[in-house]
Amino acid sequence: MIMSNELILSRNWSRAYSWTMASALEAGTYKTAADALRSGRPPGELLDEVKRSGLRGRGGAGFPTGMKWGFLPKDNPKPRYLVINADESEPGTFKDRAILEKDPHMLLEGCILASYAIGAHACYIYVRGEFWHQQRILMQAIADAYRQGFLGDRCFGTDFKLDITVHSGAGAYICGEETALLTSLEGERGYPRLKPPFPATHGLFQCPTVVNNVETIANVPYIIGRGANAFAAFGKYEVNAEGRPVIDSRGTRLMCASGHVNRPGVSEIPLGIRLIDYINDYCDGVKDGKKLKAVIPGGSSCPILTAQEAEQVEMTYESMARFGTMFGSGGLVVLDEDTNMVWALHNLLRFYSHESCGQCTPCREGTDWLYKILGRMLVGKGTESDLAEILDIADNMEGKTICALAAAATMPTRSYIQKFREEFVAHFTKGGVPTDSRGRYRVPATVRQ
Repeated sequence: MIMSNELILSRNWSRAYSWTMASALEAGTYKTAADALRSGRPPGELLDEVKRSGLRGRGGAGFPTGMKWGFLPKDNPKPRYLVINADESEPGTFKDRAILEKDPHMLLEGCILASYAIGAHACYIYVRGEFWHQQRILMQAIADAYRQGFLGDRCFGTDFKLDITVHSGAGAYICGEETALLTSLEGERGYPRLKPPFPATHGLFQCPTVVNNVETIANVPYIIGRGANAFAAFGKYEVNAEGRPVIDSRGTRLMCASGHVNRPGVSEIPLGIRLIDYINDYCDGVKDGKKLKAVIPGGSSCPILTAQEAEQVEMTYESMARFGTMFGSGGLVVLDEDTNMVWALHNLLRFYSHESCGQCTPCREGTDWLYKILGRMLVGKGTESDLAEILDIADNMEGKTICALAAAATMPTRSYIQKFREEFVAHFTKGGVPTDSRGRYRVPATVRQ
């Protein structure tokens, strides 16, 4: 579902056979890249345009994209690489999949422009292993781009060379973390690396590397073609009396709506609208007319918001931070009044326990420990001390591991318990899993065991 196809990323999705080269050329895709390369536009000029646009990473961290590109050392003689993170494994997130499926040529044009801007001649697209259909579409798009002369030794007939390679992952959530992705791309087990050194200086094959998300790079053709100001016209940007930004959430975002909504799917929104308006206007409200209970705003690793908070929070990076959560990867999950929050957290922790790579002891042991304690609590065998123990374990996990997977498990854990504590207490004071308003609730088999 797309609320408007006249924005930035989804403007071609409604076209017939939008994933094909013929449709892409008809829509004007690749024209911006062709003009930039054939005119000899200075690479630094493209980098500055991206900086001025205010584009921030759409993979979860929200780091300024132009600034990230600028971290590449200018005096390093090693090759430079652009790596696209298409390992979209965050529960609740499926917007990168939509780009690969509906408009892969927009991504490829973004890869060409970004590679030209940073001086890279090799680009790798690391695709989630389960995306076999999307990967097939992407590889066909790349083959067509080579045939057209858009890729290869002489891109668009110029002296610029660029090769794009697709690498399929093997279904590991941890490989969505940029250094684990690089390790996997090099043929090793997908373990995260200690930082520093950062990928900007010691990335793929220990060379200067930029790692960007699919949605991030797909924005680049619009920014270079239409200008930074056109991109910044979407979203919300405010400065204080000293001229310093207090709200810097420019552009649009692809949001993935799932859970208890009447119209789930991917929609492109201008940053700055209220969260409750997004649910009502883009998702047609909560399913079956039920009341809103909670919202996971940006993927399962984000702290949860209550219905009252959803009424107040705006869809900007700054507003999310004020309410103690994150925009994340744009995977919004709506939970209605009948949702059992203990079961929801238990289900979430099952995922993180399974996906921990095992490299760091606090994460390897802590995620499984949290999952088992919540399992006892779910069936009415927990105690007040278990709640305290969960929070204590979370404190001993967060910030004590190489990557942020431990925090991805502990941040929502803490927020669920703090905001819905009475529901957790009810599970060990009233004898286990309650039923919903219709008396229908089944404990998953994994819990019964």
